Amino acid sequence: MISRRKTRQICVGNVNIGGDAPIVVQSMTTTHPKDIEATINQIRSLEDVGCEIVRIAIPDESAIKAISVIKKEIKIPLIADIHFDYRLAIDAIKAGADGTRINPGNIGKRGIKAIVEVAKDYNVALRIGINSGSLEKVFLKKYGGPRPEAMVESALKAIHFVEKLNFYNFKISLKSSSVLDTISAYHLLSKEVDYPFHLGVTEAGPPLRSAVKSAIALGTLLQEGIGDTIRVSVTGDPSIEIKIAYEILRSLGLCKMGIDLISCPTCGRCQINLIKLVEEIEDGLKTIKAPLKVAVMGCIVNGPGEAKEADIGIAGGKGVGILFKKGKVIKKIKEGQLAKVLIEEVKKEIAHAIF
Repeated sequence: MISRRKTRQICVGNVNIGGDAPIVVQSMTTTHPKDIEATINQIRSLEDVGCEIVRIAIPDESAIKAISVIKKEIKIPLIADIHFDYRLAIDAIKAGADGTRINPGNIGKRGIKAIVEVAKDYNVALRIGINSGSLEKVFLKKYGGPRPEAMVESALKAIHFVEKLNFYNFKISLKSSSVLDTISAYHLLSKEVDYPFHLGVTEAGPPLRSAVKSAIALGTLLQEGIGDTIRVSVTGDPSIEIKIAYEILRSLGLCKMGIDLISCPTCGRCQINLIKLVEEIEDGLKTIKAPLKVAVMGCIVNGPGEAKEADIGIAGGKGVGILFKKGKVIKKIKEGQLAKVLIEEVKKEIAHAIF
């Protein structure tokens, strides 16, 4: 069991973060909010795969006008991402955003103070988001670049400033594109404050690269009990971010939501199109939230035995396959029906189970 770092708890919309709350998975849209229909559709797609908080960029005043409309059409809390112009953060809060992300590297003290006062009035949480690519020049000069120590000092400066304003309803992030710098920065700050942490590796790249970098950085920190909400940054469809995030959490035993799909890598003994089969099954089960371990094996002889801990699964070979539950064979199925039958059986299993 992982012993999580003890933090104070905040609330973003109806989602608790920190304290004894489960780790929260979030993402960010790739659309401009003024394209309201596209933004709503993308958020709904994120909701379908388990996103719990969504962030949208607010680059200008036209994006503010969309917030209230978008809020009415989605189920999860909406965060406004703000850079440079503190007035956009204020307007976003007044328009109904459940929280805002502010960057001390490009919003000065005057702007932060104004945002905090409005956040107090509207009971809205903030994220103090430190980014290695936009640190204050004074810290870059002091440490010779965007070192972890520079990021932490920037965070502490902002934290102490908002605390003097009697504001404590915030979480913190320390994001770098470097895995090792990200880990070091969170380690250092975790010894100084008890605010909840939002974890992420910024600009992590396309899906494969991002998955590796995020799994190492976030996985290391989460295994040590550090982290209360996470975002996997992917260049591409943001729904992929959610899938990677949950796989990281599941691998550490920190999440029991959704299908845990087990499949063999295939070898010379495989006599079915296992890759296509896995893709069909993964797509058919992608919106299921219930915790279930499903196995898809390419060997009809050893498959059930190798996946005996799975709740339900199939193993195929020579044009046929078998359906099994807890390692016990239930029935034979033609290869062309394997995906359809398994998906149906999983849904039946969920309908009759209590999780």
